[in-house]
Amino acid sequence: MKLSWVTRPEEERDIPAIREVNLAAFPTSLEADLVDALRKDPAWLPGLSIVAEHDGVVAGHVLFTRCHVDGSAALALAPCAVLPAYQRQGAGSAAIAAGLAKARELGESLVLVLGHPGYYPRFGFGRASAYGIRVPFDVPDEAMMALVLDPSRPVPSGTITYPAPFSA
Repeated sequence: MKLSWVTRPEEERDIPAIREVNLAAFPTSLEADLVDALRKDPAWLPGLSIVAEHDGVVAGHVLFTRCHVDGSAALALAPCAVLPAYQRQGAGSAAIAAGLAKARELGESLVLVLGHPGYYPRFGFGRASAYGIRVPFDVPDEAMMALVLDPSRPVPSGTITYPAPFSA
């Protein structure tokens, strides 16, 4: 059963809950630590850390931060996490949809995600390689995806440069 979700940008009071969501959703603290590090990085973009709540519980979180494709600005979607008790109930989808809407509102034109090729296409993501976009490490082609938010702007091609915390 899909629950109804309230989505909104994170507030300072959400920081401990967001950390708990990431710690619960992943087998190590790497993603939780990444979110904390990105909050202090110039790649952080206000309004693009989105929570999904149900009955006042922060159950899902998605983060979009600045990355570049051969010098052109883009967004990296990572991580996306949901508390295990709320998985497969729409929290992640709601947070991603809200984040993509906010990115469009802010005038962003390209979002990149390294993720499950069976999940992200529902939002319009397709292979990044179709645009000549690649990562500086080895991943399956179908797992590196791109979503063009503004088709009136040229899509850059080249290698993605992630913010420093991604390689820490």
